[in-house]
Amino acid sequence: MSSLADAVRAASPAAGVAPLFDPGNFRIPAGITHVCAGGETAFLHRHDAALARYAADKSRGPHGRHAQDAEVLRARSLVAAAWGVERADIGLVANVAEGMSMLVESLDWRPGDNMVVDPDEYPSLVAPVALQRHPHIAIRHARANDAEALAAVVTERTRMIAVSHVSYLTGERYDLAALRRVADRVGALLVVDHTQAAGYLPIDPRIADFAFAATYKWLLGMTGTAVAYWNRARQPDWAPSTAGWHSIDDTGRPDYAAGLRLVPDAMRFARGNPAHGAVYVLAEALDYLGRHPPGAVLAHVQGLTAALHDRLRAEGIPSTTPREPSRHGASVCIACPGAAALTEALVQRGVWAWNGRGRIRFSFHGYNSLADVDRIMAALRAEWRP
Repeated sequence: MSSLADAVRAASPAAGVAPLFDPGNFRIPAGITHVCAGGETAFLHRHDAALARYAADKSRGPHGRHAQDAEVLRARSLVAAAWGVERADIGLVANVAEGMSMLVESLDWRPGDNMVVDPDEYPSLVAPVALQRHPHIAIRHARANDAEALAAVVTERTRMIAVSHVSYLTGERYDLAALRRVADRVGALLVVDHTQAAGYLPIDPRIADFAFAATYKWLLGMTGTAVAYWNRARQPDWAPSTAGWHSIDDTGRPDYAAGLRLVPDAMRFARGNPAHGAVYVLAEALDYLGRHPPGAVLAHVQGLTAALHDRLRAEGIPSTTPREPSRHGASVCIACPGAAALTEALVQRGVWAWNGRGRIRFSFHGYNSLADVDRIMAALRAEWRP
């Protein structure tokens, strides 16, 4: 794909009429519209075999451990290929919050330092800083969709700008290049969470100093492992402040008196064993996603978001997600005070959407089609109370 714009242009009115993925490959009950990708995607049936293979490998002694190590390399290689970086740049952590915590703990914070985030940023990027005590780190807020406003709150003591590629709350996609320029003015780190983007949007993590992504959403994996990216070109001397047997370079019989050396690549994020079962699942998921042409998933899901936007507008139902495909991801969000009750009413009508923080989120993936948009609208017409 020559550019992201090519995929956006490919999202024609015909995109999404039929599923891109075979819904029969997933654990989606018959008659259910599953639009929960921003929370949890449906599980691939092939993951049953992946977990069984993990169980067999775990049970066969040292040769089984070699097989598990090979699966870690396979998963990292597949992420690296999809993201256009080297395998050594890709590590694994249990979740985004753990990776962010390791990064925050590794920095030499000084009294008066600050971090800049969107006021509605996801807690995984903010809580590790908010609870930092020695020293306390100020958190400054600015809307991530307004680079000028964000630049106005950045100071010479800003050490980090942290942002989600796509907002979990509204589905809005942010201009990472603009935020990179703001960070560079003061020498701040740019940290990006690709969780709400990875699996359908093209990802170039090199715009950030560090990046993370949960794998149980559009990447079709499961909880237990997340991607951690270390931009070794921009931050060649980075080292975590804590380690474990898995992240040091000599795991046989370390000479503690001589000091410990960290592994030279991004697996220094993995202080202990990776969650091997989740890694087996992730490798199978990445293989499945990789069988579809670059840009195909983006074009498909944005054909569906465009259709849902149009239908909502026609019904007079407002969305908090920007209408322009270049400004949103694969979700369309509706803010409403009774979101929890409305979401449950939709579930009873066979539409599985995601609720939380006063909004309903409809998130599409390759197994969805225009028929799902029809079912969403039929359910909303029956249950929506302005």
